[in-house]
Amino acid sequence: MERLWSLETESMSDDSIDWIARAGTRAKGKRPDFLGDPTSERMLSILLAVAGEVSVLKERLDTVERLLDAKGTISRADIEGYNPDRDAAYERAVMTKEYIARIMRGVQQEMEAMQVQERPVADISADLKDN
Repeated sequence: MERLWSLETESMSDDSIDWIARAGTRAKGKRPDFLGDPTSERMLSILLAVAGEVSVLKERLDTVERLLDAKGTISRADIEGYNPDRDAAYERAVMTKEYIARIMRGVQQEMEAMQVQERPVADISADLKDN
C-alpha cells in the first residue's frame, strides 16, 4: 500500500496526466460477472471504489495524526514526504485488514453459510413427526 501511495503522490504532481480521461478507461476483455445483474455489478464496483478511497483517506489521516504527535505542526510537504516506520506500517496493515473484513463481513458470512452442511427440510420435518 505504501508503494501505491508513493506512486500516487508522485503521479498526482504531474500536470500532464488527464485524471478524468484515465478514470474512464476500460479494461480489455469481458468484465467479471459475480452477481448476475448489471445494476448490482455497477453498484458493487462503485462501492469497492469508494471503499478504496476511504482506505486511502484513513492512511492519510493516520499520517497527519502521527506527524502532529511527533512535531506539533505540519505542512503539506511533511504529509507528502512521510514514510511510516516498521511499527507504523504494521499498525496500518492491521487497520486496513480490519477495515476490509468489516466491509466484506456480509459476503464472508454468506460463504461460511454455504459451507455448512444443513439437513434437508424434509428430513427435519420427518424427525419432528416421528417424535
